Amino acid sequence: MKSHDMKRLLAATLLTVVVAIGALAQSDAAMSHFWMGQGYYNPAAAGELNAIRLTLGSRMEWVDFKRAPMTFYLTADMPYKLLEQKFGVGVKAEFERIGLFTNTRIGAQLAWKRKIGKGVFSVGIQPGIYSQTFRGTEIVTSKEQDENPDEAIKKETLSGTAFDANVGVYYSAPKYWVGFSVTHVTSPSIELKVSRDSHEYFEFNVSRAFYFMGGGNIPINNTLFEIQPSGMFAYTQNFWTAEVAARMRYNRFLNLGVGYRWKDAVTAFIGVNLKNAYIGYAYDYPVTALSKATFGSHEVFVTYNVKLDPKEKNKNKQKSVRLM
Repeated sequence: MKSHDMKRLLAATLLTVVVAIGALAQSDAAMSHFWMGQGYYNPAAAGELNAIRLTLGSRMEWVDFKRAPMTFYLTADMPYKLLEQKFGVGVKAEFERIGLFTNTRIGAQLAWKRKIGKGVFSVGIQPGIYSQTFRGTEIVTSKEQDENPDEAIKKETLSGTAFDANVGVYYSAPKYWVGFSVTHVTSPSIELKVSRDSHEYFEFNVSRAFYFMGGGNIPINNTLFEIQPSGMFAYTQNFWTAEVAARMRYNRFLNLGVGYRWKDAVTAFIGVNLKNAYIGYAYDYPVTALSKATFGSHEVFVTYNVKLDPKEKNKNKQKSVRLM
């Protein structure tokens, strides 16, 4: 084998190991737009606005690597009133490819809301399913390994599904918001099998994760500028990370900002607020040894709001500090 081929094989092997460990340590994507896509981590944020809110996020990590992590997710939510009680309802769908693994997560969100002080307090739950597939047919081995196969290396497609659930609490006031959530609260165990009737299986344990997020909106007096700081702390299975973002918005239209994820990456943001939508882009540059092998990660984020009954809006003066 030529030297450059050997380097490629070693790099691909290393990436598979790294992303596999990452999948075990952290079962949710590290979204740079966490301050806009709170419903991805916290079901209690459902129904925050007086609108049907559609959110689409796409993240491509380490774009120079083959089979690098790639995540797409979609959420839709809206407020709902039943028996004089206010609720938020929504759905979340996520598709992720990481190494030789493909993860699909689908859930329904329900949040109970109560006005406290100048803001609204919410308690939410998201029951759903976690489906995983291991694409063993894409494993590439040497000729020698093909002649003497290792039984531990399964060159087959394995898949499995398990019940999953997220829970959270959330408080949104005119000038700030804060939330705490637990994802994969049941810590589901997925049995990966060749077929449903197969007796042989490999077990994949999904780690429970804890998130604390907060942010605010600080207008600069006598100007058209606003500063919008935010932060998130995450902990899962003896692993923790934190990230902060500071954005400046001009004339409620142009958004520019920077962020930092602890011992991982620095981020640059740019986005625009349209009439009923927000379109944003984030670029992450790694501050680890990965910077020698990749130019970074890219993330695109889009929201679109379909306004509901304007009369109801007048009754509720609550606003989102992320969109106001």
